[in-house]
Amino acid sequence: MKRIKAKSLKRRLIAQLLLFQVGILLLFSVAFVAYLIQAGEGIVLSDPEFADAAGRAIERKADGRLVLNETEQIAKLRQTSPDFWFVARSERGEIVQTGNVPEVYAAMAQHLDRITFGDIRDTKAPFSYLAVIRSTSGPAGDFTVIGKGDVFSMTYAIILLSNLLMVPILVLLVIVTIIVIPWIVSRAFSRLSTVAKEAEAIDIDRRGYRLPETGIPREVMPLVNAINGALQRLDEGHERHQRFILDAAHELRTPVAILQTRVESIAEGPIRNRLLSDAARIAALAEQLLDLQRLDVIGGNFSAVDLVEICRDVAADMAPLAIAQGYDLSLETLLDHLIVQGDAGALRRVVFNIVQNAIEHGGGRGNITIRIERRAVIEIIDEGPGVPATERERIFEPFHRLHPHEHGAGLGLNLVKEIMQRHGGHVVALDSQQGGACFRLSFPV
Repeated sequence: MKRIKAKSLKRRLIAQLLLFQVGILLLFSVAFVAYLIQAGEGIVLSDPEFADAAGRAIERKADGRLVLNETEQIAKLRQTSPDFWFVARSERGEIVQTGNVPEVYAAMAQHLDRITFGDIRDTKAPFSYLAVIRSTSGPAGDFTVIGKGDVFSMTYAIILLSNLLMVPILVLLVIVTIIVIPWIVSRAFSRLSTVAKEAEAIDIDRRGYRLPETGIPREVMPLVNAINGALQRLDEGHERHQRFILDAAHELRTPVAILQTRVESIAEGPIRNRLLSDAARIAALAEQLLDLQRLDVIGGNFSAVDLVEICRDVAADMAPLAIAQGYDLSLETLLDHLIVQGDAGALRRVVFNIVQNAIEHGGGRGNITIRIERRAVIEIIDEGPGVPATERERIFEPFHRLHPHEHGAGLGLNLVKEIMQRHGGHVVALDSQQGGACFRLSFPV
């Protein structure tokens, strides 16, 4: 089944916010330009460039008189604007004019020494009173010019000016939006990322853990509360399960002990031996269940433990059983001591379980060797059939048996794995050089 790729909420929010911001900016720009166009509809302006052309065309003769030369620019203005006119006043009060000057402006020309700039608009065609006032300079000196040159619609001027003003503003706003919105969204999601990392750390061995609720957005709080509620219910269920196993294991010990006592009173024979073996397995199962419960407190009472001493004790205790089953049990090490931090009882159970596993599955012949290396590694090696490569991970699962009809509850190796993990180490099943199984216990150094 193909896994559907999850869409990024952060990316989707950023894209939607950016599109919204850009849309608002474009809508505002269009509305603003439309308003300016409407406000300037029907209004025309006179191009003030004719004032500079007039200043360059005025020349002072040798006798001091001012004359207007028919320059190329002046001639072009006369062709493009049939009603072209202007009046130029020098600093001395001299007047130079051309074209059909409206009467109202002819009188104003005498007072141009008081006016240096102006735009006079005419809202009705043929725009006879349209004029501009500008200061200019030319070969004959400085002049103040009033006149009318080329006429253009104010609508185009508004569009041009609005584009010149709005385009940079829009570009700046878009750039700021593109930078700011991802920053705001990322900052809002930063706490969610922290919660996600905390959620990844949830493990069955970290009971009582809850996701943090501080700084969480109100919209996400129901999800966090639901997860914490589920964790609470799981913890309560685990505690009930653990109490049941612990109570059942304790309750089993007394009747099993009574059963063993009564069986031992039976006369020697195959039935007695079989009953004793079965009772021993039940007792071992109860002890293993209790050991699993004790794992919860492992770690709080770690102390210095000598692995060499533990292996020596296990070898001495298990040697009679191994010899009775047809094995030679030996301890190989060049070390007098190998100190690690751990729980002595739990680590003794680890070595004991693996040696017992080798006795049960080693084929009833050959050597079982406990080997201790300097780098805090213990290997228990037998010369039996070994463990198939496909089963080397599964044999550490609870209640898993390599062969369905084997004796035992399938908890021994699972207990080994759990204890090693509590000690920061690990256990692996390998092939030995003799062809049997090799269980390697590695401890942190």
